[in-house]
Amino acid sequence: MLTDIQGLEDFFGDMDFKVGGTEKGITAIQVDIKIDGLTYDIIKEAFERTRNARKYILEEVMLKQIQKPRNEISKYAPNIIRTVINIDKIKDVIGPGGKMINKIIAETGVKIDIEEDGRVFIYSNDMANGQKALKMVEDIGKDLEVGVIYEGVVSKIMPFGAFVELGGAKEGLVHISKISHKRIEKVEDVLKVGDVVKVKVYEIDDQGRINLTMRDLEEKEEKSED
Repeated sequence: MLTDIQGLEDFFGDMDFKVGGTEKGITAIQVDIKIDGLTYDIIKEAFERTRNARKYILEEVMLKQIQKPRNEISKYAPNIIRTVINIDKIKDVIGPGGKMINKIIAETGVKIDIEEDGRVFIYSNDMANGQKALKMVEDIGKDLEVGVIYEGVVSKIMPFGAFVELGGAKEGLVHISKISHKRIEKVEDVLKVGDVVKVKVYEIDDQGRINLTMRDLEEKEEKSED
């Protein structure tokens, strides 16, 4: 009987008997036997050998190097981030001709796989970029709701108001009358492209246009300061 962790018995032995576990006990067993004659004594010895080998690896090899798992992996270590989106949103994450997903990849340097059931896998060597890509994917995958407050970025200034990007391809309009209770002569006097602002969705019309307000949040902030 040979005890190893390399898989030599797969090719040269009569039995492939794998036992995995922790210091508390067995968690998995796999047996592949090519001949007749598996006896109780063989099974007993196999379990004893795997127990001793597992304890040695855990106590003498692993625990002497690191006593407990780190709270988080190194920021330089490759990592996989998993999320799930509505299958109806897959096409939005990919975008026409792959435009949206390629934009996410170009901006973050990650690799992204999307399954048909809505599972999304983000592969990255940098945790910060992986989290950035995750946020971009989830922003596209979420449905905006009337009455909910979001954080967005001013993407365009017009004489009648400012357009705010709310993640992915979603963009809403803050009309000049909805920016503040104070009289505003020009939108540029208050906002500029690139500003990060909090807005509330107060209407999504029949054509899917998103109308936003900053004025209502101004009321809440003033009351909280009082």
